[in-house]
Amino acid sequence: MPALNPEDMTTRNIGHRGARSLAPENTLAALEKAWEIGADGVEVDVQVSADGRLVIHHDNTPARTTNASELFPDRASQPLTTFQLEELKTLDAGSWFIDSDPFSQISSGTISFAELERLYNQQIPTLEDVLFFIKSKQWWVNLELKKISKPQEDFPLAEAVLSVIDQVHIDQDQVALSSFFHPYLERIQQLRPDIEVQALIGSRSAGRNNWGKYTYQTYNANEAYIDQAQVYKAMEHGCRVNLYTVNDPVMMRTYIEWGVSSLITDYPQTLKKVLENRPEDSKSR
Repeated sequence: MPALNPEDMTTRNIGHRGARSLAPENTLAALEKAWEIGADGVEVDVQVSADGRLVIHHDNTPARTTNASELFPDRASQPLTTFQLEELKTLDAGSWFIDSDPFSQISSGTISFAELERLYNQQIPTLEDVLFFIKSKQWWVNLELKKISKPQEDFPLAEAVLSVIDQVHIDQDQVALSSFFHPYLERIQQLRPDIEVQALIGSRSAGRNNWGKYTYQTYNANEAYIDQAQVYKAMEHGCRVNLYTVNDPVMMRTYIEWGVSSLITDYPQTLKKVLENRPEDSKSR
């Protein structure tokens, strides 16, 4: 599957943390599932271990999505940045999904027994793991750079991510870098203006989508705070608009009609059907 073409105005289907409704988020299993579904790409989260290795994980701690409370009972609530990569690699990042069935896809029978079998003992992947997977599929990934917690708050995350991208020799068009912490994006633009950055806006703490002066070419805005006027105004400023996290099929259709560039969703399997069944005259604008 080709990398995303910024000039193609067809709305893109981006799996949020992979296909996280069908497999444990931010694991290679979730990426593989999104690939099998036919998503246009995936969004994953990048953090750093205590020994400076870049890993794919969303939360500040490993407690929710691993068995850290069993293996490290006194440390499970500590920041991910206090764990060595070797320690993180011992964690089971898949069984929690089977035990909790967070999207009720197991109880509904959507996920087969055979598929469940491969979810046990999933690991927290490194950034290299993910980029090699994306490269092998000629696919696309949005790397969200998380603001790093103590004791690694001064870690040069932007520079480290760019270094891994270069080491893997992945095509620049297969990668975009996003963050709520915009100084990371500014640094990336200084060092590698050839790599796309996407400004995340609409954090829960902000309670709204703050577009600033529309200085970024692409904005990833929070669906919870969006309206059509915001989308059109951003487009008038020459910006592309992506929305997260869009799970309702009715709203998927609405945002497609608005002309948003990408929808980031926990249900790429649903969005795939919506995109396939839309009217012919809306498939290319």
